[in-house]
Amino acid sequence: MKIFADGAHLETIIALAANPQIAGFTTNPTLMRKSGVTDYESFARKILETITVLPVSFEVFADEPDEMLRQARLIASWGPNVYVKIPVTNTSGHTTMPVVRELSADGVHLNITALMTVAQVEMATAAAANGPAHVISVFAGRVADTGRDPIPFMQESLEVMAPHPQLELLWASPREVLNVAQAEAIGVHIITVTHDLLAKLSCFGKDLDQFSLETVRMFHRDAQAAGYSL
Repeated sequence: MKIFADGAHLETIIALAANPQIAGFTTNPTLMRKSGVTDYESFARKILETITVLPVSFEVFADEPDEMLRQARLIASWGPNVYVKIPVTNTSGHTTMPVVRELSADGVHLNITALMTVAQVEMATAAAANGPAHVISVFAGRVADTGRDPIPFMQESLEVMAPHPQLELLWASPREVLNVAQAEAIGVHIITVTHDLLAKLSCFGKDLDQFSLETVRMFHRDAQAAGYSL
């Protein structure tokens, strides 16, 4: 399973390009705004100066089909490793699958994003089936936020996509390192990992007795550093 770094901090992204664990990168307008990005294209081009082979996903932010198409073609022109993120619907809930079909037919690599149902995966798969390599991003973490188990959703999505090997399923918005193990166990192709969660991957498979001891020592050290007394 491939790990894609998800974030919008330029220096961190460039540093992660040298990390052999990382097989690609994703970002979105919300993450970019939080990181203080003000010039979308300039930010993207700085990333692509360093990352020239690994796939990088940049999202359109238009809401009308014609403008989505224009933005998508512009973004795709920035580099051969660019995947253009197209949300599954616009802000009114209208499907964007006609946009996906047209771009796919033109050979644009897509990351169809913000999916949360198997029905949406079926529509995206049908729209992208005859094109080049694409990513279909199911927001499993947000599904879990609603109290639903995302694993059956992801398993069904894999079955839907199986006849089309150029399509890869991406587990988006993981909440914990456990999700990495869960995604790999069922055969998900890609998982996005935030920069904060990447730091926790060092705990993967860690001895629990040792982890317990380190936690006890942390509490003791911090109590001493705070000068607490009773």
